Amino acid sequence: MAPSHLDVLIVGAGISGIGAAYHLQTSCPNKTFAILEGRERLGGTWDLFRYPGIRSDSDMYTLGYSFRPWTNAKAIADGASILAYLRETAAAYGIDRHIRFGHRVESVRWSSRAARWTVGVKEVASGNVIELTCSFLFICAGYYDYEAGYTPEFAGRGTFRGKIIHPQHWPADLDYEGKRVVVIGSGATAVTLVPELAKRAAHVTMLQRSPTYVVSAPGSDRIANWLRERLPPETVYDITRWKNVLIGMAFFAYCRRFPDQAKRLLVGQVRRQVKNDPELVAHFTPSYNPWDQRVCLVPDGD
Repeated sequence: MAPSHLDVLIVGAGISGIGAAYHLQTSCPNKTFAILEGRERLGGTWDLFRYPGIRSDSDMYTLGYSFRPWTNAKAIADGASILAYLRETAAAYGIDRHIRFGHRVESVRWSSRAARWTVGVKEVASGNVIELTCSFLFICAGYYDYEAGYTPEFAGRGTFRGKIIHPQHWPADLDYEGKRVVVIGSGATAVTLVPELAKRAAHVTMLQRSPTYVVSAPGSDRIANWLRERLPPETVYDITRWKNVLIGMAFFAYCRRFPDQAKRLLVGQVRRQVKNDPELVAHFTPSYNPWDQRVCLVPDGD
């Protein structure tokens, strides 16, 4: 029977929860712990989202685990590859044996007198609510509402005869081949979704309230792939990880300190890719400074 008191409870078996479990069992091998996962599968975001083209929008050398080097040739990886990486990592280190699937946290309360948390947990299959206690509660639940993503109310929605789809709950059998599609929004999900939809749809329009900064980067890290043929995987990963972290920090600092120059640089990249078409350039020229909002990454200018 599973213990009702543990030293640590980790909430969420996604990329953060799996990473937390590894470091916990490595640094504190005598501590007992469990991972509570409300769904029936690990992976969090990378298992929940199944829309066409889902991928990372950070390179996997910085998004991945320092203790398990990313060895895939693609630095900007598709969702299926990332999910496989998480499953393999959990199995390789025995983390999957600590996951209690179908256990959704409903409530928590702290007792200073007992110096412990009491966690109300719903067993999804039976509907029963049990209580677990722990000394430390580590929340790795992400920032999504897994029940339903934000959906605005649009006038006329009730009489619209087409399909309205939220990418968080993309139907596995949705057939959009030859259809006219409008994608509302121009953030990270939209710039991921649109190129993939365009391969099969008759026409795709991105409807944006305001332009987003879009930066093109190689889908594969040529330096990392070159080093991989010459150095051990751990060394390649460390070098590439720090290279990308420092480049990212430098780029952010440059954008904040010299916003006008950074804007010219980013919009200039787009200008070259759309062959200086003034109408297209306007759709990629935000009114705000770089990093006032998130900058979107697209692999190989897709």
